[in-house]
Amino acid sequence: MQKSSLSLSELNRSVRDTIRKNFPDTYWVRAETSDVRRNQNGHCYLEFIEKDPVTQVILARARGMIWANTFQMLSTYFEGETGQPFTSGLKVLVRVSVDFHEIYGFSLNVVDIDPTFTLGEMAKNRLLVLKRLEEEGVLTLNKELTLPELCNRIAVISSPTAAGYEDFCDQLAKNPYGLVFYTKLFPAVMQGEKSEVSIIAALEKIYAYRHLFDAVAIIRGGGATSELNCFDSYLLATHCAQFPLPIVSGIGHERDVTVLDIVSHTRAKTPTAVAEFFVGHVAKSFAELIDLEKRLVAVSRDFLQREKFRLSVLSKEVYHFSTAFMRDQSALIGQTAFRLKHFVNRMIQLLQQQEQQRNLRFRHALEQRLQNEKQTLLVSEQYIRMVSPENILKRGYTITMKAGKIITSAEKLQIDELIETLFWNGKIVSQVKKLKE
Repeated sequence: MQKSSLSLSELNRSVRDTIRKNFPDTYWVRAETSDVRRNQNGHCYLEFIEKDPVTQVILARARGMIWANTFQMLSTYFEGETGQPFTSGLKVLVRVSVDFHEIYGFSLNVVDIDPTFTLGEMAKNRLLVLKRLEEEGVLTLNKELTLPELCNRIAVISSPTAAGYEDFCDQLAKNPYGLVFYTKLFPAVMQGEKSEVSIIAALEKIYAYRHLFDAVAIIRGGGATSELNCFDSYLLATHCAQFPLPIVSGIGHERDVTVLDIVSHTRAKTPTAVAEFFVGHVAKSFAELIDLEKRLVAVSRDFLQREKFRLSVLSKEVYHFSTAFMRDQSALIGQTAFRLKHFVNRMIQLLQQQEQQRNLRFRHALEQRLQNEKQTLLVSEQYIRMVSPENILKRGYTITMKAGKIITSAEKLQIDELIETLFWNGKIVSQVKKLKE
């Protein structure tokens, strides 16, 4: 027996009819936009998703579409109210009709949108980021940094082609005080999906050379309010809040205060206002230096005038005391000279007496020494005479010589040699005839 069955189209038509029967009206739905795209006919196709607030796991998904005439009206209205284009990643409250197509399946057809819900979500997200930064204790860290008095070395994060960057540099260069500023551009994308990552990368490059700069300027000239979303991100905010150099923001909107503006050291409205802030800060320091210079000159003049008068008084006192001192010293010198002369004379007399006494003692000692030496010489003379060869020869001794040399041993003589024998009154010549031991 053949079982009863339905074709796929029949089943889909049945589902379509059931949905249209049970969901005949339009409904307000809260969801997040995803994969928003517009085709060449102006129709907008997207997905609506719902995420778990804790795990961020997708809990529901539905295909959505907005017909061209409706999308043109709703997107203009939405951006005008929120300052944010209708794009992916937005929390929205939309009025939809529920539809099911036999071929394309289930979809939500958007017929209206409530921009106040999205504004609330954006504000809620901003408050959550600020609360998280405060809980982490970093919200006011950058504000607590001290801006250097001479703050003229500035690292700039901006798009190199932005008019705001040119205005910033021009304002610094043409300041009315003639102050000199040194700037270094660290290029970054300042709008779009890549802006957050690009600005953080520029901050990391500046961090590597932080000792060369006094402050950081993050500037962005003009543009739509909708392009400020990246400046509300937690990741960029926490980098700026904890950056070791003061950050001055100027992202081009007066009425929109972003999280970046709140965590920065100083917020200015525009790039030109940022430049004016730096000029004013340095000019204030410069004016204080000029004032200090004037006060220093005035104080120095007063001091020199007082010291000049004091020196004049002192010079008179010195002259008076010097004259009296010289007079006293002259009298003292005179008295000392007189006493010295008397003392010298006495010393000379004493020395002369001592010299005379020494001379007498020396003369007496010399005479005694001469007498003793004379006596010694006489004794020596007598001894010499006693031991002289002549006296010895007179006593019967003789001296034997050979060839003019005294012979002291018989061993030095040979037979038939001639020898001389000296007596006290003459000499004889003999010939050796015999040697005896």
